[in-house]
Amino acid sequence: MNHKAAGIMFKLSKSAAAEIKRSLQQHEFDDLPIRIAARRDNSGTIHYQMGFDQAGSGDLMLACSGVDVVIANVHKHLLHGAEMDFVTLEDGSQNFIFLNPNDPAYVPPDTDGDGETAN
Repeated sequence: MNHKAAGIMFKLSKSAAAEIKRSLQQHEFDDLPIRIAARRDNSGTIHYQMGFDQAGSGDLMLACSGVDVVIANVHKHLLHGAEMDFVTLEDGSQNFIFLNPNDPAYVPPDTDGDGETAN
């Protein structure tokens, strides 16, 4: 059974949502949701995977910043309260990052006053 939920289970920044929408159009995935997965390694660090995929039985489906996000039930506890952002890194490259209070390496970001991460 698919569940449609709202709230702060998982968030996408405006820039992450825009990049996901751009990728959907570029690759012609026609409204597929993005699946986010997480696993914890032996040190406690959380590693992430993502890709466009259909929702399956038991998946949680969220509407985040105009993007449908699918999270498998087994990954919910690692992703609860996390935010995915798309940022420019110090070397000038752009990449998705995860801000996750469940990760022992998490450091709260500086924000620019409107809740968006300051780049």
